[in-house]
Amino acid sequence: MLSDLLRWKRQPDGSGNAPRPKGEESVLPTKALPKFLAAIGQQPDSPLLLDLGPVIGSNVEFFGERLGCKLFIEDLFADYDRHVRASTLPELSGAIASRFRHDDQSVDGVLCWDFFDFLDKTAVQALAHQIVRMLRPGGAVMGFFTTTAADRAPFTKYEVVDDASLRHRHHAGAGGRKHVLANRDIINAFEGLIVAESFLLKNNTREILLRRKA
Repeated sequence: MLSDLLRWKRQPDGSGNAPRPKGEESVLPTKALPKFLAAIGQQPDSPLLLDLGPVIGSNVEFFGERLGCKLFIEDLFADYDRHVRASTLPELSGAIASRFRHDDQSVDGVLCWDFFDFLDKTAVQALAHQIVRMLRPGGAVMGFFTTTAADRAPFTKYEVVDDASLRHRHHAGAGGRKHVLANRDIINAFEGLIVAESFLLKNNTREILLRRKA
């Protein structure tokens, strides 16, 4: 799928598993985002970022102004929705394996948000493999991982408010079951990267920054 070339800005939340009423928003702190920004800021001019979430205009502005980067939107939440509605969710891992057209070691940063929470083991491994393949030496990956499973949870749109906070907005997608990934499972899935930072937030979310050694 062809990605939209954009830029971005983001804010922390670490969504909990309980569904929020439609339209309800909250602004929560983030500890991983400033670390991610610092890591990408060390990369060459005009770094390339992948955002695995939906297009959010204010995020595009933030990252464009802050990092002068190229941002490709790869909305995997929309892909997940399509598979849910077509009753083909078991095929998602295969779709992920062939989705990305970026060259090996060509991407400076990846914004995963909480997408891994919704994936089964096979899909986790497929997506992590693609991210590791694409990430350039010195690059960084930011992801949110729940510590509490849920049979049903909504998607969340993460809008950057500033370096240290994110607005959690309603997402109209179907959502799905949330899985807990143990630290060892994350480390094993992202073989070749190191956990540079890990923060446990009060909302039952782990914010993790992964790096490829320069």
